Amino acid sequence: MLGNKPKKKTEDLEDKKETEDITEEQKPEEVSEEPQITKEEEYLNNWKRCMADFENFKKRQAEVNIENIKYANRSLIMEIIPVLDNFHASTDHIPEDQKDNAWVTGIMYIQKQLEKVLSDNGVEEIETKVGDKFDPELHEAIHGNNQETRDKKQESKNLISKIVLKGYKLNGKIIRAARVIVE
Repeated sequence: MLGNKPKKKTEDLEDKKETEDITEEQKPEEVSEEPQITKEEEYLNNWKRCMADFENFKKRQAEVNIENIKYANRSLIMEIIPVLDNFHASTDHIPEDQKDNAWVTGIMYIQKQLEKVLSDNGVEEIETKVGDKFDPELHEAIHGNNQETRDKKQESKNLISKIVLKGYKLNGKIIRAARVIVE
């Protein structure tokens, strides 16, 4: 029996050694659950990311350019609007007996042409009528309630009583608020 014991220990040691060899071979596979990325793959991924960023940049720049084009004429339009205001002021004061004259018809035609040019370039008039409620986003009050009304402590109606100058929008943005007198 004594001879059997050392033999058994040797077998146990050999089995243990084989088990350790197997676990050492399996450990690298178990530890590396994520696949290893090579340098080339990393460079390729970075290049793809860079290309996507560049495409996004180009799209943003195209949008900015479109916005710039929409509003590039703003300063020119702001110089033309007072001319249109003068046309409106002059045609509003034409005497009744002269409205059928050829020169008045010509002036009215020029006014319409000017309005069409502005309209074709994205300018639209802010619709404002006497009796509308005052809106500070669309209107500029140049004269408000007088002192007598405030002294009587009457509530302000905030209604437009007169339109002094028309307001305009350029592509949906207000470029000049309508100047009004408020009750």
